[in-house]
Amino acid sequence: MPVTSQLFKAFRCREIRKICCSAVQCQNQPQPLANFWHEDAFARPPGPPAQWRQSRGYRTSSERCYNLTPPQVNSILKANEYSFKVPEFDGKNVSSVLGFDSNQLPANAPIEDRRSAATCLQTRGMLMGVFDGHAGCACAQALSERLFYYIAVSLLPHETLLELESAVEAGRAVHPILQWHKHPNDYFSREASRLYFSSLRTYWQELIDLNSPGETPDVKEALVSAFKRLDSDISLEAQVGDPNAFLNYWVLRVAFSGATACVAHVDGNDLHVANTGDGRAVLGVQEADGSFTAVTLSNDHNAQNEDEVQRLRAEHPRSEAKTVVKQDRLLGLLMPFRAFGDVKFKWSIELQRRVLESGPDQLHENEHTKFIPPNYHTPPYLTAEPEVTYHRLRPQDRFLVLGTDGLWETLHRQEVVRIVGEYLTGVHHQQPITVGGYRVTLGQMQGLLMERRARVSSAFEDQNAATHLIRHAVGNNEFGTVDHERLSKMLSLPEELARMYRDDITIIIVQFNPHVVGAHQQAADGDGQ
Repeated sequence: MPVTSQLFKAFRCREIRKICCSAVQCQNQPQPLANFWHEDAFARPPGPPAQWRQSRGYRTSSERCYNLTPPQVNSILKANEYSFKVPEFDGKNVSSVLGFDSNQLPANAPIEDRRSAATCLQTRGMLMGVFDGHAGCACAQALSERLFYYIAVSLLPHETLLELESAVEAGRAVHPILQWHKHPNDYFSREASRLYFSSLRTYWQELIDLNSPGETPDVKEALVSAFKRLDSDISLEAQVGDPNAFLNYWVLRVAFSGATACVAHVDGNDLHVANTGDGRAVLGVQEADGSFTAVTLSNDHNAQNEDEVQRLRAEHPRSEAKTVVKQDRLLGLLMPFRAFGDVKFKWSIELQRRVLESGPDQLHENEHTKFIPPNYHTPPYLTAEPEVTYHRLRPQDRFLVLGTDGLWETLHRQEVVRIVGEYLTGVHHQQPITVGGYRVTLGQMQGLLMERRARVSSAFEDQNAATHLIRHAVGNNEFGTVDHERLSKMLSLPEELARMYRDDITIIIVQFNPHVVGAHQQAADGDGQ
């Protein structure tokens, strides 16, 4: 770790101690369409929308005291964890995926991140995704409910689409196309299900007209089509509105907020990652000596990606070359250069004003929706089109980490892969203790060595790999070890301060089955000979 980075982290530790020491207070039935739309619908809690938004089951930190005990820390870290193991058949796992662990830790109140995971029932494979919302959680929530259906429909062969449409037209029951794997807090919006189903049905009707019988959908094309179509539907629904007052306000909230998406589709040894924004997918590869190497399977769509900067500038007149990206943000405002929603960066000024004028009063009171970005001359400036990466799995590819930027801002990808790899295998590759430019006494060095021993002995206090990773992301000190005091104080920061020190963190860790992957590889090699 560079000395400057260590000094910055040390400074943040001291600042957190100052803040915490100066504070004295202590502080979860399917619908008619649910057989198709989803299997586990959760109604919103009673009360008006304002109360609903605050009544989410996510744990936040404002109710806890600053001196948390280890059991209290564990309770916070494990509140939103979820694990799924792929079922075995005849005592064997025939899937290339063993299972996955996921977790979330809020910084915003309410949390703006979302996650989803599902098994494709009428095609093959599994879908996992993390969604990072901004300007509210509405768009990320919509993506977590809708995007996988658009992907699954895009992957259906022509004959299955015809059967689906025939069943709906005749009013017959339709078989679900997804089996969801969700934490109870990962709810569905009951009020919007009919609207969502109507838009999805229009999409598959168009696919029926476009596709030919016997044609096998291409996974990459399906992912791109699904991302773009859902973003288009979000925009159209907001323009058309809805007679239902709640729905009308909801579709506008979805469209005017925004979200990034990082989605993985695993089918046998075929791994596709579709990324829009600054979420990230990193593969953990086990080397011959047992250590782990990080292989990034996505590109961040922000100012640090020079190709993205050049793409944006090429899409607009040369007169906007200095304003389209300003201070490392789109039009000086937005950090991700690709996102769903965010119609303020896509619609014309005239369309924005027309929709706002006819919208509900709550929208008029929102300064964010009324604000027009500076130097807004040639929209759209933003796209939801994903960048799709393909990777053929190998036996040494042991796991995949999907994470929102709150993870990658705190840990380097190689450190993430090392932590997860050691947790999953139980083998710890000790690195020499480095202290950078610090002057460390023998007593301090002994303390560091004792911390290392404790870290190894307590590695399995977490039963969930994502929880274990969050523990390190939030609690690591300047020497790269989990410091309980730091972890306690970071988890105890009041809501108004937590966002200053970290972002929402959402993680899905997918573990692969090397035996099944190896068997697929041998079969493919045999067919190629």
